[in-house]
Amino acid sequence: MRRLMSALLREREAGLVALIGLLTLAAAGRDPSFLSVQNWRDILVNAAPVMVLACGMMPVIVTGEIDISVGSLTGLLAGLLGVMCSTAQWGWNPVPVTLLILAGGAVAGLGTGALVTFARVPSILATLGLLTALRGVMIWVMRGNQIGDFPPAIRWWGTGTILGLPVLVCVAGGVVAGTGWMAVQTPLGRRLFALGSNPDAARLVGLSEWRLKLFVFGWCGFLTAVATLMLVGKLGVVDASVGRGYELLVVTCAVVGGVSIRGGRGRLRGVVLAVLLMVMIKTVLVFLKLGDEATKWERAIQGGFILLAVVLDHLAERRSADAGGHS
Repeated sequence: MRRLMSALLREREAGLVALIGLLTLAAAGRDPSFLSVQNWRDILVNAAPVMVLACGMMPVIVTGEIDISVGSLTGLLAGLLGVMCSTAQWGWNPVPVTLLILAGGAVAGLGTGALVTFARVPSILATLGLLTALRGVMIWVMRGNQIGDFPPAIRWWGTGTILGLPVLVCVAGGVVAGTGWMAVQTPLGRRLFALGSNPDAARLVGLSEWRLKLFVFGWCGFLTAVATLMLVGKLGVVDASVGRGYELLVVTCAVVGGVSIRGGRGRLRGVVLAVLLMVMIKTVLVFLKLGDEATKWERAIQGGFILLAVVLDHLAERRSADAGGHS
């Protein structure tokens, strides 16, 4: 068992690839159509909004913070998009509405960052309050209605194609590439990891904690707006359930992917693999023909992954501390 844990600590990404492979074999063994191009296309399409949200969440957790309000913010932005843009509601031009939604997501993220940096409210408490407040505002905005009849420009985000590839997959791929470049190739990315690794040392060398944290929360809010456009375009309808549970799913993907919940450590490719794994679970359970039990199993498996990831994160921190003590 100790050797297994050590291997998982060292090769988190290899373990995720192995789990994806095992799930693929299990589902394909029950139904070979799981290996079809269409099925994998559907998996990537379903994973795309979660991938974008995870790219926003990763920098937040890297700095030692967390945002559990992304699901509720997704719901509120979706509700506002529906009210402003649906032909059955106000019927505004979708181009300025899209820009407003993107700006609104960024402003909401900056507001969360301001609560954390200037008001010194712990991020878990600030975003826990926002989780409930934003969901309440969404219900008020939508008046309990289900909104559809979106114009083609909005549906394009979820159903359109670019060079034969779904727009959802192209956007997610671009966001992953941009976030990965920022995290690895830029001074900004190195500063974010430095702040998460040792905030006191980061301040001593002149890093601006408040600027960095405002950026990561603003980035998270902006990408939440992008994911909202993708999700609404894909679904074609907005109701009170949009975005519900996404906060847990996105944090799970980040932590399972190897991002330390204490900050300062994590790689985006691990997060990408974790997103694919978590989204695959639901599809695999359907192919295993579990029927109504699939939802229960999905939640149980997600909970198990969270527990495993937290244990691995704790063991990694302890091993790092032990190594430092013996050096």
